[in-house]
Amino acid sequence: MDDLLLDAARRGSRYLSTLRERSVAPTPDALARMHLLGGPLQDDPIDPAAVLAQLDELGSPATVATASGRYFGFVIGGSLPATVAANMLAAAWDQNAGLQTASPVAAELEKICRPWLASLLNFPEATEVGFATGATMANFTGLAAARHAVLADHGWDVESRGLFGAPPITVVVGEEVHASLLKALSMLGLGRDRVVRVPADHMGRFRADALPTISGPAIVCIQAGNVNSGAFDPARDICTRVQGRAWVHVDGAFGLWAAASPSKRHLTDGLDLADSWATDAHKWLNVPYDCGLVFVRERRHLNAAMAASAAYLIEGESRDPHLFVPEMSRRARGVEIWAALRSSGRSGIAALVDRTCAHAQRMASALRDAGHEVLNDVELNQVLVSFGSAEATERVIAGIQREGTCWCGGTVWKGRVAMRISVSSWATTDDDIDRSIAAIVGEARAVLG
Repeated sequence: MDDLLLDAARRGSRYLSTLRERSVAPTPDALARMHLLGGPLQDDPIDPAAVLAQLDELGSPATVATASGRYFGFVIGGSLPATVAANMLAAAWDQNAGLQTASPVAAELEKICRPWLASLLNFPEATEVGFATGATMANFTGLAAARHAVLADHGWDVESRGLFGAPPITVVVGEEVHASLLKALSMLGLGRDRVVRVPADHMGRFRADALPTISGPAIVCIQAGNVNSGAFDPARDICTRVQGRAWVHVDGAFGLWAAASPSKRHLTDGLDLADSWATDAHKWLNVPYDCGLVFVRERRHLNAAMAASAAYLIEGESRDPHLFVPEMSRRARGVEIWAALRSSGRSGIAALVDRTCAHAQRMASALRDAGHEVLNDVELNQVLVSFGSAEATERVIAGIQREGTCWCGGTVWKGRVAMRISVSSWATTDDDIDRSIAAIVGEARAVLG
């Protein structure tokens, strides 16, 4: 086992150290060789060292280099060094983090991280946190707490009686609501299509002045960081307008981390007035996949929505993690969260946010200077660029993905096809930005002539 783990560490280290030289996208040859990982399952065991070698030699070249400083797709962050190492140690521990009795250290790390996170993100001191797989499940969990609370206020116990015959819940979302939140609503029986949609402004912000009249059980869902433009809904205005009449849930998959930066915190004004919040740690906090966080102002609502009991489940003395997320048996995600917070501190996390936002600003300025249209107000880490027609923009995006210097995705913003650049990784350097700008400008020149 010792030799095998050391070999895995060496292979992982070599993979990371070669990212700066390799194409961000895997080569066609690497993709073609993946079939060698398959074939009929053999009858006899294979030496674990040989299995690891095959996985590395065939699998590593076929990865997308999302840990590279030149990966700008899907708001994917890298993994901080301390979190990669902590992840490896946590894998060796192999803890089931659902119960304190099954893993005292996993439960304790979550307990320690709760006030750290609440303070960092400017939430009320008593805010409870659950460690989920990502923002989809964090949204699901926060909205489950909301469903419990708004129906309990009207005399209905949804956990025991279900939704059959329950008072109808009005769910209000912005026009730019993210697909993950709609998915969460559908899984909760609240429906994707029965929501009330509120118009958005030119940057995708929820128009508070267009809020409908609210009566009965109601949940209002707002965004912290539009997935395309990076814009924030006017949280203070919305929360003030619906105070006492609706539960406010915040989908802040990446944008919530702006609260950790003194220079960007103003964008999050009023978010502390909401009732629940969802975010990804594997985005801007830069921990390994998968890790999402749900926060709920009042612990009792989250606990009521997520609680489970059985005769064989031994209750912990302080805090059983499974009481705050859907999963019971799960990995110890709090290990990497703790490592990120402990290794970075407040100033390190603020610097990460500020640095990536500055990179995005420089990318936007350079592309604008080269004659290309930036479609959004670049307040955060998101940049939307048009290269003229939809066809030309799509060709530039495809060319950049194929060429491999960097990786940027595409989107449709206000009816226009755009390249979407998301700068989210601690690993991105000034040199990465310089190389990426040159590659994008060069590809655009080749397409546009």
